[in-house]
Amino acid sequence: MDALWVIPLLLVPLLLWTSSTFVFYFKKCFYVAWMMCLAMLAIPLCVLKSGGRDIENMRVIRSLVRHVKYFLGLRFEVSGWEHLQTEGPYVIISNHQSSLDVLGLMEILPDRCTMIAKKELIYAGTVGIICWLGGIVFINRKKTSDAKTVMADAAKTMLEDQIRLWVFPEGTRNQSGGLLPFKKGAFHLAVQAQAPIIPIVFSSYSSFYLRKQKQFNSGTIRLKILPKIDTKGMTSDDVASLSDKSFNLMRSAFLDVSGSVTQSNGPLCH
Repeated sequence: MDALWVIPLLLVPLLLWTSSTFVFYFKKCFYVAWMMCLAMLAIPLCVLKSGGRDIENMRVIRSLVRHVKYFLGLRFEVSGWEHLQTEGPYVIISNHQSSLDVLGLMEILPDRCTMIAKKELIYAGTVGIICWLGGIVFINRKKTSDAKTVMADAAKTMLEDQIRLWVFPEGTRNQSGGLLPFKKGAFHLAVQAQAPIIPIVFSSYSSFYLRKQKQFNSGTIRLKILPKIDTKGMTSDDVASLSDKSFNLMRSAFLDVSGSVTQSNGPLCH
């Protein structure tokens, strides 16, 4: 019977070496499980640090998550750091490809910055609890009126508490090789708060991560932080043009950084 335990121990390394599909599911399962474990560790730390829900808890979360990239064979190359050296509130917008975006987000997350996320995330076990403790703003994407109210309240909070908010304006994950049309919420938020927008672009994951093809190899993600876009003096009438300008800048940057991404340094097929 004891010998039966040896079989899985030998089988897992063999499958990791020979089956790209096994690697894909192994890494995905490990990522989810490890993030939930980290959240379990972070919950009491955040409660002890801040007593409950507080944006300062994002410091704890950031420090705990930054090592996860090494387990998945990922590394980040960041350019434009100087553009995050902006005082006061601002809105960060970035493209959204998969749950791996969280790792890039934590790589460069400024102090006093949290995110706007879909309401369903709060029900994701320990991860949902730590998101709530980190001050993440939850919106109901199915109810436009509710989302607008949350955005208006968020703009007020940004100014009162001098915080920054990270938004994914595509509204959903996208691995189409480009950017989806932007929803207007982030731009209404920035205009209402008269806060600048800082676009951040993640390079394409297609050189190492292909969900449909079940490929998840090691690779490099380039993050490009673009110069801020000022919104001083803008009104709701300017939201559409502000969104279009941001989209065009980010699409151009996406094509630029994706074209120069280091190719996957893991096996592409077996």
